[in-house]
Amino acid sequence: MRGLLCGPYDIIPLETGGLPPEAEDLRGPGAAATAWEEIQMKKIETTKAPAAIGPYSQAWLSGKLLFTSGQIPVDPADGSVPEGIAAQAEQSCRNVGAILAEAGLSFENVVKTTCFLADMGDFAVFNGVYEKFFVSKPARSCVAVKTLPKGVLCEIEAIAEAE
Repeated sequence: MRGLLCGPYDIIPLETGGLPPEAEDLRGPGAAATAWEEIQMKKIETTKAPAAIGPYSQAWLSGKLLFTSGQIPVDPADGSVPEGIAAQAEQSCRNVGAILAEAGLSFENVVKTTCFLADMGDFAVFNGVYEKFFVSKPARSCVAVKTLPKGVLCEIEAIAEAE
């Protein structure tokens, strides 16, 4: 899939190739394509992380950024969920790592994570596991939510930069 990056976050899919008329208008006659840059988008899928359980993908590589979906602590080999926050945090991190690896990246490439906890009382234990994987200390948000899919205790999503 191809798209246009028009600003820091807006991506417009290209169906036919070339810039849409509004892009030409924004650039003006003869202007360089500084506001609109064609980018490549690629779906990332691996059997080493759990398959999506809904209408979404494990991750998308858009230009030089990889966006993962939230990874819950499901073992991709057998669909089991480990007991306890420490084991679940580790499995969620491993699932993120498998997606990063499929895209040719590592935890060192991660620039931002968003973490969801079913109970903020698990914050310290979760951090103890998390810091073993995300050693570069990417930017992070961590919030408590009412419930997570399959009744799990944590979920992690990541944004990573490809080199």
